[in-house]
Amino acid sequence: MKTVRLTTAQALVRFLAHQYSERDGQEQRLIPGVWGIFGHGNVAGIGQALLQAATTGEADLPYYLARNEQGMVHASVAYAKMRDRLAAFACTASTGPGSTNMITGAALATTNRLPVLLLPSDMFATRAADPVLQQLEDTRGGDVTVNDAFRAVSKYFDRVSRPEQLIPAALAAMRVLTDPVETGAVTLALPQDVQAEAYDWPVEFFRRRVWHVGRPVPEPAAVERAARLLRSAQRPLIVAGGGAVYSGAETALRAFAEATGIPVADTHAGKGAVAWDHPYAVGGIGSTGSYAANELAKGADVVLGIGTRYSDFTTASHTVFGNPDVAFVNLNVARLDAVKHSAEPLVADARLGIQALAGALDGWEVSPAYRRRTRELVARNREIDDEAFRPGHGPLPAQTEILGALNEVLDDRAVVINAAGSMPGDLQQLWRARDPKAYHVEYAYSCMGYEVAAGVGAKMADPSREVVVLVGDGSYLMMAQEIVTMVSEGLKVVIVLVQNHGFASIGALSQALGSQRFGTKYRYRNGGSGHLDGDVLPVDLAANASSLGADVLHAASVEEFRSAMEKAKAATRTTVVHVETDLYGPNPPGHGWWDVPVSQTSALDSTRTAYETYAAHKQAQRHYL
Repeated sequence: MKTVRLTTAQALVRFLAHQYSERDGQEQRLIPGVWGIFGHGNVAGIGQALLQAATTGEADLPYYLARNEQGMVHASVAYAKMRDRLAAFACTASTGPGSTNMITGAALATTNRLPVLLLPSDMFATRAADPVLQQLEDTRGGDVTVNDAFRAVSKYFDRVSRPEQLIPAALAAMRVLTDPVETGAVTLALPQDVQAEAYDWPVEFFRRRVWHVGRPVPEPAAVERAARLLRSAQRPLIVAGGGAVYSGAETALRAFAEATGIPVADTHAGKGAVAWDHPYAVGGIGSTGSYAANELAKGADVVLGIGTRYSDFTTASHTVFGNPDVAFVNLNVARLDAVKHSAEPLVADARLGIQALAGALDGWEVSPAYRRRTRELVARNREIDDEAFRPGHGPLPAQTEILGALNEVLDDRAVVINAAGSMPGDLQQLWRARDPKAYHVEYAYSCMGYEVAAGVGAKMADPSREVVVLVGDGSYLMMAQEIVTMVSEGLKVVIVLVQNHGFASIGALSQALGSQRFGTKYRYRNGGSGHLDGDVLPVDLAANASSLGADVLHAASVEEFRSAMEKAKAATRTTVVHVETDLYGPNPPGHGWWDVPVSQTSALDSTRTAYETYAAHKQAQRHYL
């Protein structure tokens, strides 16, 4: 057997450079590059290996320097989302805090079921110098390190304690990354001494490998059972999730809705699978869903879930489907999701499953009255949305006015990125997406700090699209460092920085739950009350963005915002458009509920009143059995 002598890190770099994914006959690099921040745990291991590869040309694996370890995972996840999970970056970090900084990113990736390869450096496998700098000394076992924290948030975890262990570990990592059912964060913990240790590797390990991402075919009997249930429906409803987008099922879904007349509601991940102005598109569903979608959900007798995991926001904490006899058909590549809510499961690729159902339901459609009801609700829904866009709410523009203007100035292929705060709720109701990649809202983990870093990954995934990061001051302050990365990589991203001097979403939630917006505003501490309810802090986030290398434009009104956005679109560099909005909204009217427990006993009248409302909502909550 022919071998080549390399360090473990050099072997891993060479291996990763030769991995490809394939679906529907189209191949692409599975690992297009490595994000990293070097420290004592990886600078002489993975760092040296990447340098050697770039210098000698022995492996094509570009290196990208991030400014925050969590941020580089977010950028990688955004890239994978834009590439329909067919490509995933690797991320390397130093031992200790550098590596554990990636844990939040790992949780986000796995919760969203998006692939990313994490390479946290680890303690010495030989234990020759125990305890080394940043080592966790656990009295329960000598083999426990801080990297064991990745186990809970990774779909696959392995610690490569000997060079030869890399062979099965690396192959297992690729298997999980390319599995639509199992994908998420994959973690290979790399002890720093093992990274630099040499071994005679079989050359065959470095051959070009193509990982075929198949489309699971639906079982005919399962199709017939699902079709039978759908044929019995008088008021069916489709809930389209992220699986509909990742499988490229948009055309099939649109044709299915047109043929059957079944209206299509969507989740955050599924928005854009059917264009917002399609006759059977009824908008987002659930806690922050649209009027039309939630009204249809109240009476739906059969719900066809396509590629959705039914989060509590989608079901409005198990209250949105009000029909006591509602039944579910779940088309999903993962059986975990296909059987939720006692559903009739159809385990298959979303596109193939829709096509199979279309054939089984050929000639069947909903009643003319139900089609008419859908049109009436959609028309009313658009009136509600248009009202939210109208100006004149107060001295500062409402966030909804800014979103209305943004809808107008961006083209259909522009990508809008958001994750946390009050904007996801507003966006689910108000964003008018026609393209399945136009709406990039991370709402499985809703991680503050995702947005700016995700802008990097989304732009790298498709440079031809305008990428617009929508971020509030709360999330911006969590993580804005990757603006520096945008600048250094020459990426043109537009960042809309909405400053309202507080947490608008949690403030409104706090008020609704009887907690009086306590601790949700950015204010000086008041010497009289002892609370953070003094004057507004003199924080200049626009100046901060400028100091990180971005061009900055200011907007004091909706008209100025429109003008600034036109300039930002024409720019060639990362540009921040800073606008102040009203902390108190108003937001679009709510049509759903979210289960956030309220104190059952309290000395505050506001809390007691809120609990009465909460208890009333709880009466409608139930398991779907």
